[in-house]
Amino acid sequence: MFCIRWFFIVLLASRLAGAAEPDAARVIILANSDDPDSVKLAEYYANRRSVPVDNIIALKLPLTESVGWHEFVRTLFQPLQDELVKRGWVDGVAMNASDSLGRRKYAMSGHRISYLVVCRGVPLRVIADGDMPVETSSPNINPAMHTQTAAVDSELALLAQSQTPLIAFVPNPLYRNDAPTALDLGLVVKVGRLDGPTLEDARRLIDQAITVEKNGLIGRSYVDIGGPHPSGDMWLEETAKQLAALGFDGDVDRSAGTFATWARFDAPALYFGWYAGSVNGPFTMPDFMFPPGAIALHIHSFSADTVRSSLRNWVGPLVARGVTATFGNVTEPYLEFTHRPQLILKSLARGDTLGDAAAYSIPVYSWQGIVIGDPLYRPFKVSFDEQWKRLGELPSELRPYVVLRRMRQLDKAGRRNEAIWAGMEAQKAGPSVAVALGIADLQQEAGDISGPRMALDAVIMRRSFTLAEAPMAAIVAQRLMSSGEHSLALAVWQRVLGNRSLPDEVRIEWLRPALAAARSAKNVNQAARWLEELETLLPPQEIKKDGPVGPSSIR
Repeated sequence: MFCIRWFFIVLLASRLAGAAEPDAARVIILANSDDPDSVKLAEYYANRRSVPVDNIIALKLPLTESVGWHEFVRTLFQPLQDELVKRGWVDGVAMNASDSLGRRKYAMSGHRISYLVVCRGVPLRVIADGDMPVETSSPNINPAMHTQTAAVDSELALLAQSQTPLIAFVPNPLYRNDAPTALDLGLVVKVGRLDGPTLEDARRLIDQAITVEKNGLIGRSYVDIGGPHPSGDMWLEETAKQLAALGFDGDVDRSAGTFATWARFDAPALYFGWYAGSVNGPFTMPDFMFPPGAIALHIHSFSADTVRSSLRNWVGPLVARGVTATFGNVTEPYLEFTHRPQLILKSLARGDTLGDAAAYSIPVYSWQGIVIGDPLYRPFKVSFDEQWKRLGELPSELRPYVVLRRMRQLDKAGRRNEAIWAGMEAQKAGPSVAVALGIADLQQEAGDISGPRMALDAVIMRRSFTLAEAPMAAIVAQRLMSSGEHSLALAVWQRVLGNRSLPDEVRIEWLRPALAAARSAKNVNQAARWLEELETLLPPQEIKKDGPVGPSSIR
């Protein structure tokens, strides 16, 4: 017995250590042959990532997102496992036996697959059939975990294992494992899914990943803390600390609920938060889109209940809005068994791929978690220093966020004057509302009395604001109001509210301080117009006797 086991260990180690081929050459792509778009996506990915066409495996599969266990084993799991063994991608010796669901029993000894890419059209979830076999599980497992529902991708991660249980989950040997052995790696097939509401959404996952690997990840960070369980908040607090250490300009919201629709949310390259059932807040603003390469995780039990809707839950809507990588659960996973945000970020920031970060951050397989995105994606492939050197070559709309990160880097090093100067020099090349706010904040922290006001001139002089810029302009207007510059505050509010694309809930929120500014500036006509609009938008019970905005109701 010892000799056989040692043989398998040596074979696996030689396979993994001796494989000099790039990761892309060892990617396996899974498609649904009954879905033409699934096959197109597989071919597109193979072409963009230089994956050998022979690595595409197209199986005749159901066209639904959910599939019963019997059909899953018969049409997907077993044919795929057999094909991978046949081609030598998985090292296994077939035994003349099957389990109660028809899964062939193998003597497994690892695999040489870098990543399994599951294409849109392959079922998302496997659910219990009416005639599922009775299976007992360990008495140590909570009865709440005795479910046979699982993410298809989470089951496929165990293709190099045999006789896995049908109930509950299987521990992930790669979880928080900074130095996995060959045996650890041989037990898990790392899976990423290219999926979304439309074929174009799924293709964009590929294109954006490749683009950002050339320019680097650029934008702000947002962390939404204040969920229903202390442990989740602890994870997100740690994530916020990591983002600060990386130098990203960003915001952390610790209030109850999620980010407000009117909150600042420009260029969200990194978003981590919880806990709402469906996409909400800034994500619902008209024409909202993520910047290229964005990574987002909203922790919720049913965040990936479907990925085909652009409105329901979180994963589908985030993909529809241009995210490049996201994570979710097909049904209730329980918090302890979800992807950990701080581990995702730790792994990615040290240069790992999305596929590696997903495997590093989830405690179990044969469970509910999925990762959407190209598993080869390395968002931190380009260093920040390289981004700064190539600032002039980057897209103009993203340059301000490289400048902001440089300013934070200098300020953290105790070089605040240099940080302010870097922002000012960047403003000469092309004024930015985001950079103006960044300069003003640093000057205020430095105790400069007149500097912050001068820095905001770049905002005050703007004739109009985009929907992404509007929350920043609102911040400026309220600062001007606080400093007694009522007329200037009014002028900024007029330009902000001049955008008729603002949703009603945002207009209501901003009409209140805008009306206060108009009254303070003694602009009777503007105050009357805004009061009339506010009374039209507000329910009757919210209108006070002295008008909807009295001294105590100004935010």
